[in-house]
Amino acid sequence: MGIGGASRFHCLALLCIAEPVIVNGDGKRACDLHVSCGGGYTGHLRFLAPQPLADSAADLVVRNATIYTSDASIPFAEAMAVRNGRILRIGTDAHVRGLIGYRTHELNLEGKVVLPGFIDSHVHLISGGLQMGRVKLQGIKSKEDFVMTVKEAVKDKLPGDWLLGGGWNNDIWGGELPDASWIDDITRDKPVWFVRMDGHMGLANSLALKLAGITNSSLDPVGGTILKTSNGADPTGLLIDSAMKLVLTVIPEISVHERQEALITASKYALMKGVTTMVDMGRYFPGASVDDSWQDLSDVYKWADSSGKMLIRVCLFFPLQTWSRLRDLFEDKGRSLSQWIYLGGVKAFADGSLGSNSALFHEPYEDDPHNYGLQVSDFDWLFNAIVASDKTGLQVAVHAIGDKANDMVLDLFNSVKSVNEGRDHRFRIEHAQHLVPEATSRFGVQSVIASVQPDHILDDASSAEKKIGKARAQKGSYLFRSLLAGGAKLAFGSDWPVADIDPLRSIKTAMTRIPPGQETAWIPSERVGLDDALNAYTIGAAYACFLDNELGSLSPGKYADFLVLPSSSWEEFKKSIPSSVSATYVSGLQAYP
Repeated sequence: MGIGGASRFHCLALLCIAEPVIVNGDGKRACDLHVSCGGGYTGHLRFLAPQPLADSAADLVVRNATIYTSDASIPFAEAMAVRNGRILRIGTDAHVRGLIGYRTHELNLEGKVVLPGFIDSHVHLISGGLQMGRVKLQGIKSKEDFVMTVKEAVKDKLPGDWLLGGGWNNDIWGGELPDASWIDDITRDKPVWFVRMDGHMGLANSLALKLAGITNSSLDPVGGTILKTSNGADPTGLLIDSAMKLVLTVIPEISVHERQEALITASKYALMKGVTTMVDMGRYFPGASVDDSWQDLSDVYKWADSSGKMLIRVCLFFPLQTWSRLRDLFEDKGRSLSQWIYLGGVKAFADGSLGSNSALFHEPYEDDPHNYGLQVSDFDWLFNAIVASDKTGLQVAVHAIGDKANDMVLDLFNSVKSVNEGRDHRFRIEHAQHLVPEATSRFGVQSVIASVQPDHILDDASSAEKKIGKARAQKGSYLFRSLLAGGAKLAFGSDWPVADIDPLRSIKTAMTRIPPGQETAWIPSERVGLDDALNAYTIGAAYACFLDNELGSLSPGKYADFLVLPSSSWEEFKKSIPSSVSATYVSGLQAYP
């Protein structure tokens, strides 16, 4: 044996003392040995320590991090090991170190904050992707800006081409509703359809109205309104809720390729925001075809899954009218079609929206004293359909914004429970924006999930007080803290493209409730803490769609979906929530940037 120039001696005795395992700068483990050999030579030998077997070593180890887990059993950790896309172990560096092998990739984050991947509990994913390539009317602040934006967009269109877009909010420019006369002169030979930011009202130009067969003698459809001039002589171009179907049915069908591209574009955008899972409520809303969501499943989601193009996980909801079709698929495939696609349940509508004066209230609108809002579904039909779908194990979500609509849906869910006893329903109310005070405790008592969107506060804080009065608005709007105090489970989301996908901003909104241009909180008593806000975007959101065994927390056995923030410590993160994420990982693989 030759060691350090002592090759002429034979070792008569060998004493090896292993020092504690260390991690070298290159990430490999090593041992230090002191060697004593015959002939008076003593030496020092360093060699690589035994590595874990290939099938037990981690693929990825995240070290030296500040990991918020959303797991109550271990709220914080500093290291995490991942293998085959799932979390193998989480805890201290020492606890995880033994899983580092030759091929393990080590990610030393130098104290940076790690969160579970955000779950956006309510989006219209393909609609959002499509809107990214259409006329953008978000943030328009005047009639002049509205007209100028349309004038620019129409330049690239040929006669007969449809001009599609959305995102306008008349409350931003003082409340005046747009009408066809604003844009008829510049879109004379091009039909137009622009959806309001809430998705419950749209503006058509005169050519689009003509193509849809809408005239001064057209009657309002059930669950919708054709707005007409003050003397009732002519339609203004504005259609509310189910009346939108009149125009939607004459718009050319969106191609499969467009929808596939929309999914990929939207998924990349979500990853940039730290969102790794989305609960997709589909392209279904009052007036839309109930077949759209099913076409997207077959043409878009299954295509992306089979071709390896899925970038985020999706949990899909379908129109309640199609519950038996979903039941058949659910019984055949179960809740999971793959690691990317989950079957959520069915969705229905109880009312419209506040911005379109179609949310259903117990008392009339301040700015429209004869209007209480719209009940857009027959509740006898709703009851029977929910009983049937719930009995087969499908989760049920119902859109309700006004206080009366929420009370009616809570009553409805209670009646269904009395028929279908003894099962985990996890009924959801989507939005739950305006409640009578007594309703907040009913969510907890009845175990109804409040699927809410904090960033809607940014748009509604001023308009709500105008539409339903300051007293009613401040007494019953966005009662997040009261819902939590009553035992309800919150699931946060964006309702994209109604509001932007931006969980970090949404968390800040829920914590501060400060609308744009203001310095004080709107209804400060309803602010929530950081932990509650984070959990509503992670484990609470996962629970709200029956995925809490797979997602929602950084726990052993769950998918390794997480994001890295630029914050260098938890204290820095609490003090100033960053506006962007540094990186997003899905199944332990970096997906953004």
